[in-house]
Amino acid sequence: MKNNPRDQAPNNQIPQPIRSDGTGWWDFGPRNVMRDIQNPDLLVPPVTDAGSLPNLRFSFSDTNMQLNHGGWSREVTVRELPIATTLAGVNMALTPGGIRELHWHMEAEWAIMLVGRARITAVDQNGRNFIQDVGVGDLWYFPPGIPHSIQGLEEGCEFLLVFDNGNFSDLSTLSISDWFAHTPKDVLSANFGVPESAFANVPDKQLYIFQGQIPGPIETQAVPDPYGTVPQSFSHRLLAQKPLEFPGGNVRIADSSNFPASVTIATAFVEVKPGGMRELHWHPNADEWQYYISGKGRMTVFSGVGTARTFDYQAGDVGYVPRAFGHYIQNTGTESLWFLEMFKSNRFEDVSLNQWMALTPQQLVQQNVNATPELMNSLRKEKWPVVKYPGYSYYPRSGK
Repeated sequence: MKNNPRDQAPNNQIPQPIRSDGTGWWDFGPRNVMRDIQNPDLLVPPVTDAGSLPNLRFSFSDTNMQLNHGGWSREVTVRELPIATTLAGVNMALTPGGIRELHWHMEAEWAIMLVGRARITAVDQNGRNFIQDVGVGDLWYFPPGIPHSIQGLEEGCEFLLVFDNGNFSDLSTLSISDWFAHTPKDVLSANFGVPESAFANVPDKQLYIFQGQIPGPIETQAVPDPYGTVPQSFSHRLLAQKPLEFPGGNVRIADSSNFPASVTIATAFVEVKPGGMRELHWHPNADEWQYYISGKGRMTVFSGVGTARTFDYQAGDVGYVPRAFGHYIQNTGTESLWFLEMFKSNRFEDVSLNQWMALTPQQLVQQNVNATPELMNSLRKEKWPVVKYPGYSYYPRSGK
């Protein structure tokens, strides 16, 4: 217990729930100071925040880690972030030679390689196979029900998996080891035409992730297929795309228009430079599931009827924006902010507030928001997803 709190004034380095206008008061605890440092806009919300939007942020660091010989995994589903009903995410790492076993699931799987390299394999419903090595920045997409595998190469790997169902759990997939373990050996014998003794050493439970041998060069692992390979590649080299450059950063978009296999998940890979921001906008076709890769940022989401809420994000965080809710993302750090925008859709779509105003009769716009001539003259008919204007950029500051 503490005595008079004024006799124990907090250190100036400890953030307090006090605005520059004097609203609020000291928080003497108990409290988690490190959490408050990471989430300054929850501790001291901007004065424009109002209403009761649900939580729109969850960190992979707060999830349960599934450890195996061969790697680890952790996931963010509706269990962790209830509003995220359209997509779920799994962060996974594999050791050199570590294997995410042969498996399949009812949901489509989209992925991006974050660290290292892996070998992915798949066979489609027509018996056409796919074997490829993927590295940092590469994507892959396996349609629902298509069996596949992932194996870490010499340096191991870490990647993000995204599934087109917020209820999905990677621990409940359909695995070859699990099926073998739950099929009578006489049935296996009849299916493959070999004695039951051939199945004496099959696993007695699901392996999920296990340690295997590092595979040889891909050309030594090729499997000639009488039906040929899949007609559309299940992988896409995102970083090989020329980015769309803007004053505040750049954007790479991957959807069915340039990654034809990816018919249920679209993405934008965004860099926001220091002082820049992802402009005020919304998405008309789908909810947005975000994954923050590096840097620091804050996002305010507007849902109408006088409701808005601000959240802070950093590497490893998941963000979420319901369909058509207005929002923006500012870089609040000193380095570039990199993040993914993910959508359960075959195409990426967004609407720019600036462009909308610029392409609407000017008298109407001016009267609607009492706009000054300076604002009206600044409107752009061309979309700039990431903006930065000298003298008008966001930089960290105390008080809101």
